[in-house]
Amino acid sequence: MQNELVLLHGWGMNQGVWQVILPELEFLHSGTVRCLDLPGYGNNHQCPLPYNLHDAAKQLSEQLQANSTLMGWSLGGLFALYIAKHWPEKVAKVLLIASTPFFAESDDWPGIKTNVLAAFKEQLVTHREKTIERFLAIQAMGSDSARDDIKQLKKLLNEYPAPQGSALSGGLDILQRDDLREAFANCPVPIRAVFGRLDALVPYRAVAKMQALNSDFEYEVIDKASHAPFISHKREFLSAIKSML
Repeated sequence: MQNELVLLHGWGMNQGVWQVILPELEFLHSGTVRCLDLPGYGNNHQCPLPYNLHDAAKQLSEQLQANSTLMGWSLGGLFALYIAKHWPEKVAKVLLIASTPFFAESDDWPGIKTNVLAAFKEQLVTHREKTIERFLAIQAMGSDSARDDIKQLKKLLNEYPAPQGSALSGGLDILQRDDLREAFANCPVPIRAVFGRLDALVPYRAVAKMQALNSDFEYEVIDKASHAPFISHKREFLSAIKSML
C-alpha cells in the first residue's frame, strides 16, 4: 500500500498555504495527501501548555499512519525531523521545504540572527497581525513575484482561524532554541529537501553544512526562489519534488 503524504506548514501559517499545490501533489503522489495544522494553528485547537516541540510533535504523531512521508515547510520541517527521530515507525521519508535542523545563527551555523527572533517575540505581544505580515514579507524577499506571493499567502491563511498566541510564541522559541542537527545526522529515514537560493531565513550557506552532517541527504535548489518556493516557483518546485516522492 502506498504511504500517505502529510503536509506540515510553517510558523504563523496554517494548512491553507498548501492549497496552491494540493491538486498537483495529489496527482504526483499515488497515495492520499493530507494537510495537518500544527497544534495551536488553524483548525487544530489542541495546544500543549507550555508549548514545546516534544509535546506538540507527539500530538501530531498520533494523527499519522505508519510509514507516512512528511513534507515540512520551515518550522514544519523541525516537526517532521523530530517525529522521524522519536516515532520512526510513523515515517518513511522526510521532505524538507526551505527548512533546516537548526534555525538560529551561531558561530558555526548560518541561520536567523537571534535578535531578529527576539524582536518578533516582543512584537507579538502588541502587534500580532503586523508581526505575521512582516514575517510574510521576509519569506518572499528576493522573489520576483514577492508582492503577489504575499497577497496570495494572506488570502489562503485567512480562510482558517488565526493562530493561538501560545503557539506563535512557543513556535518562535522552537525556532530559536531547538537544535536537531544530531537527529538530522542520524535520521533513520531518507531526507530530501528543496531550498530557495535567495532565502533570508534559511541561508544557502546552511545547505553545505547539512550535507556534511548527513551523507545520504539529497536536495535541489531553486535559484530565484526565497522561503516559499512552492508559491513563487510552483513549476520548478513540483518538478523537484516529483522525483523525491
